[in-house]
Amino acid sequence: MVALPATGNLFERGLRGLIGAWRGIAGGGEDLPIAREGALGPKDVDRLHGLFAECLEARGGEVSARARAAALGRLYLSLNDEGRQAFLTVLARGFAPDPAALDKAMAEVQQAAGDAVARHRAERRLRRAMTPPRQKLLTQFTGLPQGMKFLVDLRADALRLAKQAPELAILDADLEDLLVSWFDVGFLELQRITWNSPAALLEKLIAYEAVHAIESWDDLRNRLDADRRCYAYFHPRMPLEPLIFVEVALVKGLAGNVQALLDQSSPVLDPAEADTAIFYSISNTQTGLRGISFGNFLIKRVVDDLSRELPHLKQFSTLSPIPGFRKWLDETVAQGAPDLVEADAREDLREVLGQRFSKGMLPGLLKEAVWPDNAALAGALKPVLMRLCARYLLTVDEKGRPRDPVARFHLSNGAAVHRLNWLGDRSKNGLKQSAGIMVNYLYRLDDIDQNHERFVRDGTIAASNEVKRLADL
Repeated sequence: MVALPATGNLFERGLRGLIGAWRGIAGGGEDLPIAREGALGPKDVDRLHGLFAECLEARGGEVSARARAAALGRLYLSLNDEGRQAFLTVLARGFAPDPAALDKAMAEVQQAAGDAVARHRAERRLRRAMTPPRQKLLTQFTGLPQGMKFLVDLRADALRLAKQAPELAILDADLEDLLVSWFDVGFLELQRITWNSPAALLEKLIAYEAVHAIESWDDLRNRLDADRRCYAYFHPRMPLEPLIFVEVALVKGLAGNVQALLDQSSPVLDPAEADTAIFYSISNTQTGLRGISFGNFLIKRVVDDLSRELPHLKQFSTLSPIPGFRKWLDETVAQGAPDLVEADAREDLREVLGQRFSKGMLPGLLKEAVWPDNAALAGALKPVLMRLCARYLLTVDEKGRPRDPVARFHLSNGAAVHRLNWLGDRSKNGLKQSAGIMVNYLYRLDDIDQNHERFVRDGTIAASNEVKRLADL
């Protein structure tokens, strides 16, 4: 078996390439602070503030502006976390809107009441006054090779480092404002990824897979075979960086077990014989784009593409994890919630365990890794866990939202909770997150818009009668 690329090596290689690509643009960079073992001293921080100010003055032409941005970018990439926090803090603390200019612009808007043309001009001046100069500094990086990716990663750093430096939330908000406009779905390109796609892209697919880890190149090839599809959104300025991707299996009937679905020894199905498209993995790849949603558009675009390519497909469904179920179950048991285990189920568990069963024993039983292999115990636990999992999916939290993040995503896109699958994921992570239970969210084309509208309007959770009966609500 050929070894997979190490994730760390993959991104370190990209970092070295980026530093190299900017070396020629940056010039000598003699005026830059010198990062000593990846950190910046107090004098270096002061000098950095001055360099940012010089960038805002825009002395010289476009070539000079790109050189300054490249030099600052290379400096940033050479820093450790302490140095990067200092760099970002300079941006967050300084280069905010001018309070005097802001007050003047607001006063002009008020004075222009009644004159539509004057008010429009005043409002434009107010918008310019409200735009922090740091956004202009950040925008300069977009003119560099891979500069858009640099800014996405810069925001990822700001999000991570804000835990130690809350003031970085200011910079994060400015970056988010820029990225929301630059990554509008109208600018994105949907592409199908195949085994013939560039090797650099396939490596990133392996590194970014967040739901079911890709174990080998053979595993990846299996996921890109004739009865499989993989689609991703790309930004034109980040052509080899998928923003989000979805993996699809073409099968007969609903799939209920992810290990069986990913079994490399299974025969390849002729796509013409498939009647169902199973979305079994959706992975967001760029931490720096957190809060910018593409998934709802991705699902709808892929359904449209598959419907055109394979018009005989009758249903579109997911085979999804339920990542919050076990956590909710443990908390619910600890809080002493009543009616978690029915009388007949308690009796079945008493017989299997040879002792009186109480609901407080549930978390401990599920921590035992071997419980799924004990047929009698698994059989006694099944009605208890399936009922509670259905209840978990069909009830809402204190904010009136479905508790499970995956459920929120699919329900908001117009899907319905269709079927629970007992021990559909027997991996270590599947047992830890959801006691191995998986769920099919069904995208019925005739119902998607109505389900979406009802969910957004009043929080209605669309579900099959089977799941509703299981929840016993």
